[in-house]
Formats: sequence, structure tokens, C-alpha cells
Amino acid sequence: MKKDEDFDSNLAGGEDENNLTGEAKERWFRRLRKGILTSTADKKETPEGLWSKCPECNYICTTTELKENLFVCPKCNYHHRIGSEDYFEIIFDNKDFTVHYDNIRSKDFLGFTDLKPYQKRLDEIHAKTDLKDSMRVASGNVHGQGLVVAAMDFEFIGGSLGSVMGEKFSRAVDYCIEHKLPYLVISKSGGARMMESAFSLMQLAKTSGKLSQLSDAGLPFISLLTDPTFGGISASFGMLGDLNIAEPGALIGFAGPRVIKETIKKDLPPGFQRSEFLLDHGFLDFIVDRKVLRDKLAQIITLFKG
Repeated sequence: MKKDEDFDSNLAGGEDENNLTGEAKERWFRRLRKGILTSTADKKETPEGLWSKCPECNYICTTTELKENLFVCPKCNYHHRIGSEDYFEIIFDNKDFTVHYDNIRSKDFLGFTDLKPYQKRLDEIHAKTDLKDSMRVASGNVHGQGLVVAAMDFEFIGGSLGSVMGEKFSRAVDYCIEHKLPYLVISKSGGARMMESAFSLMQLAKTSGKLSQLSDAGLPFISLLTDPTFGGISASFGMLGDLNIAEPGALIGFAGPRVIKETIKKDLPPGFQRSEFLLDHGFLDFIVDRKVLRDKLAQIITLFKG
């Protein structure tokens, strides 16, 4: 204890704290705060979003480094989830693209309420993310060749399939037919949107029917499945591509592995429902790394053109 008192007295320039007047004590504490005993509350905090930790290998890097690497872990090649805007910038030449149908917004047709009213949930997500719905459509060039891309945003109610996504998907097909362009859909979804009930379920048939029109027009449909792709998406257009491709390690299926395991009461095979597992069992044509996605798409479009 004597040692601590001597240490504090030295910090105060040799003055004994017990013998100080009120004004002197104030000077003493002011000088003490400038010393090595500064309160942790005064320490500068690291700004949020500066660092990113890989959920696969725990590698830590700056968000700037991760973005420069197209949101792929520099150490283990884990593909982080990204949104539609990021995909558009990765795919289209010079990050130059035109967004379509961004004025369409979801509506609470049924007055649905679970933990909160559906309309209130929509309003909160609109304010938080600035997204109009769970899918965005854009057109541009890939190595000089035209392409229409519809990409999902998992931030918006888990990328769920609702009436707006189905409408955007359908209008994008019409745009492809009108301008003779190939169609790429990037799926990232938990399935159909329960808050829209039958309005959501009917989109499975609607989008599948529109793809028949695209096929009749002789235009290719490429389905890119990313992590995660489940439910109504994989049960409809997600698996209807002329080419079904996926990112490495993506979780793809109808019901989740936990649900399946609880249902059949058996352990699942290693890597079950990962894109590599699906490729081995014939559900995918190939797996494409995000770093070569643009080059691969340009090659595919060229091949389809003959």
C-alpha cells in the first residue's frame, strides 16, 4: 500500500495528496489524468465497420482490404454475403449500369400481423436500408456484351420472395425479350414471404412461366446461387437455369440442414447442401469464384451466342 502512495505522489510531482488544499487537489487530479492512469472511458474507440472478421477462419482484415478483394477472405477464400449493389459493381464494366423498376414497393394486402404489423416492418426496413424490396434489377455490359441482372438483397426480410420480387423478375424477362439480352439472376433468399401468403406463393408459378417465354425467345437464363438459397427460390426459378452455377461454399436447398436432421433423426453427410456437395451430385453445372465471375459470364454469353 505504501508503494502505491509513493507512486501516486511521484505522479503529482512529489506532493502528498493528503496535505493538499482543495485547489491544489484539483491541479493534482488534472495532472494525474494526463498521466498513465487515464480513465478507460477517455480512450479513443475504434470506429465501427473498420475491421472485418472472417466467420470461417477468423482472419481479421480491414473492410477496405476485404472490399478490394471483392468481399472474399484473403486467407481462406470464404465468400462473404454481399448485396445487389456490390454485385452490380463487380459484374458490369466500369461499374456502369442502369437500375430498372426501382419505384415498385411492397404493400400489406392482407393487414398481416405477427410480432408487429407487416406494414410497420416494411416501413422500418425502408428507413434502415433504403431498399425498396428484396430484389433489384439492372442492365449493362459485361466485356462489351449486354446483360440483365436481377440480384437479391438478404437485408430485406431475408431476401424473401414476395409480389414485388415476382413482378420485377417478370418485367426483367420482358426487357430481355424486347432487347434480345441474356438474363442472370443472383439468388440469396430464405424462401417465400409468409406475410404475403398466397400472393407470395403464386410468384413461384408466375416466375417459372415467364422463364418459358424467355426460352421460347431463344435467350439464355443463368441462375447464380449464393449463400443462402432456400425455400421457394430453389423450388422455382433458382433451379431452372440453362446453367445453374454457384459461389464456393454456398448453402443451397429447400429445407435447412437442421430441419432435415431433426426430421430424419440421422447425421447428415459432411458438407451437406453446400455448393460443392450439390456439384458432386449433379445439381449444379459448375462453381465460380467471385474474382473470375465477370470473365466467366462474358465467356458464357459468347458461347450462347454461338
